[in-house]
Amino acid sequence: MAIAKAERLMNLALCLLGTRRPLSKRELRGSIEAYLEAFGPGNAAAFGPGNAGAADSGPDAVAGSAPGKRSGAGSSEDAFNRMFERDKDDLRELGLIIETVEGIDGEIGYLARRDSNRLPPITLDVEEAAALGLAAKVWQQARLAGAASGALQKLRAAGMPLAEDAYEGQSALEPRIPVHEAAFEPLMLAARDRRTVVFDYHKANAARPEQRHVEPWTLECWRGHWYLAGWDRDRGAERVFRLSRITGKVRSRAVPFTVPVPDHVTVRETVESWSGETATRTARITVRAGHGYPLRARATATRDLGDGWDELEIPYGHGLDAWLVEFGPDVKVLEPAELRADVLDRLRAVAKG
Repeated sequence: MAIAKAERLMNLALCLLGTRRPLSKRELRGSIEAYLEAFGPGNAAAFGPGNAGAADSGPDAVAGSAPGKRSGAGSSEDAFNRMFERDKDDLRELGLIIETVEGIDGEIGYLARRDSNRLPPITLDVEEAAALGLAAKVWQQARLAGAASGALQKLRAAGMPLAEDAYEGQSALEPRIPVHEAAFEPLMLAARDRRTVVFDYHKANAARPEQRHVEPWTLECWRGHWYLAGWDRDRGAERVFRLSRITGKVRSRAVPFTVPVPDHVTVRETVESWSGETATRTARITVRAGHGYPLRARATATRDLGDGWDELEIPYGHGLDAWLVEFGPDVKVLEPAELRADVLDRLRAVAKG
């Protein structure tokens, strides 16, 4: 079955690429063998005289069908339409640009122009090829591993130079981006397809999850955590969500949203700000000895207080309270007072369950 589908998709792609004018569904149905065998030529096949109406000459006529597959012309037409739409979507998913053109008679036609589906010459040098190879290694333990590996194979087949890895087998450090959250893949696909998503989100200071309706923009990884930046429809504002706080299944809507997405730089700045990376002030905290190493790495000043505690001065920006809560009793806030109050509020909410 997989081979038959691949052959059908290949024939459909060749028809769309080889035509000089848009072809209607009737014409494609009458010219592709797999469609003819399954559904017959339809009401008016354009390729081959005498085919018009052959499949639908009677209420029980089903040309070229096996027993038990279909009954009646209407079901045959519906089945063909469903298969054609799936095939067209599959080809677009594979990267084929298919144009939809309305003819003078109002009939819809399809074609894939060669100039729109032809890649420009690949002119990567060795350093650029090495960078792509390193990027592909990043995803070897994630769901994108197959796509990254396939992309490299296609580039190499097109003439991309092979870059030698000077550190292959010698380095103790390897590039990896961990992806443990189940929400990552559906959100990545929804952001790619511009589809609104619905999910339950458990804020750090909330007693229970809340449902959110979000237009996803992009996913960013900061300090080992993944964040989704997008437009929260319920609040009418842009928001950033930490994927580890998304509970349950992520559901996407069928109809894509059409609102323009901000450029990548703006989204990165939003994620950076909401995850506490943008600091406007300095906070003083105490950290238990032997704990809070991420905080120590960001500290601008450190002082040993004795009794197993250290005092740290760290940049204070939006989101720092949520981060400090993660360290539990190993961190205490000295100042500013509003940060201390925010951390206590979050801890009380957690204690209440």
